[in-house]
Amino acid sequence: MVTGMQLMEKFLFKIAKQWIAGSTIDDALVSAKDAYQSGRHEIINKLGEYHTSKKQINVTMKEYQKIVHSFKKWKIRGAISIKPTQIGLSISQKECHRNFEKIINDARDAHVFVWLDMESSEHTDETIEIYSTFFSKYERLGIALQANLKRSEDDLNDLLCIGAKIRLVKGAYREKSHISFKTKKDVDVNYVKLMKTLFKKSNEFAIVSHDVKMIQKAQKLSKKYPRKFEFQFLKGLRDEIKPDLIKKKFVVSDYIPYGVNWLPYSIRRIKERKRNILLLGSSLIQSQRV
Repeated sequence: MVTGMQLMEKFLFKIAKQWIAGSTIDDALVSAKDAYQSGRHEIINKLGEYHTSKKQINVTMKEYQKIVHSFKKWKIRGAISIKPTQIGLSISQKECHRNFEKIINDARDAHVFVWLDMESSEHTDETIEIYSTFFSKYERLGIALQANLKRSEDDLNDLLCIGAKIRLVKGAYREKSHISFKTKKDVDVNYVKLMKTLFKKSNEFAIVSHDVKMIQKAQKLSKKYPRKFEFQFLKGLRDEIKPDLIKKKFVVSDYIPYGVNWLPYSIRRIKERKRNILLLGSSLIQSQRV
């Protein structure tokens, strides 16, 4: 007998498959190849976080290393995006450092860009410390900052002092009100403020938003402040505007998650902003028309 939870999972997977490549590395690479042939770059992320099992961490490590060395074979210009708690931060910072260094060494050999994802606020200081340590060794390294956190303006200015490459996101983790902006309006205001700082002071960064107004704002700022930057979108979302951005000579990247842990990730994506439910539904309808 099918339970209500199973029915809900089945329904959510029908939506989630729009932005989840599949469960395997090959699924992710096939999706990346399709994106690359359409003129987009790719960022592959293995789903899962807060690993405390060394066996699980080693599996994750090997998969990222395999992806790094697969880009050339698949004739793809891609990058990877890693969460610190995937590779040992939940055990210790030392464990995370040791594992991240292995990935960085492989990325250096393969000339692959690496993004360091930002997780919940309890890990912000550690993540910035890890980034600062490895950015001095490998320049093809970027870090995400979340516009919903009140501290991000100071973090951004500090990171720009070392020439950091920033991936500006709105933030998907539920945080306490004294450290985060709680309304969409306040988050948007801070996002625009941080985006303006990037255009004024940074030489290489990424604008990550599915909000058309933010995308238009970035295009206007790019005319005033010519910079090396890219638009990043979750796989399968806003596909209707990606070709136009590419036609305008903007770099567009797809963030491509894969793995069996699709459910918690998808629920967080939906909870991130209420309007995401409408956007995801719209993307699903459009995909059925193709």
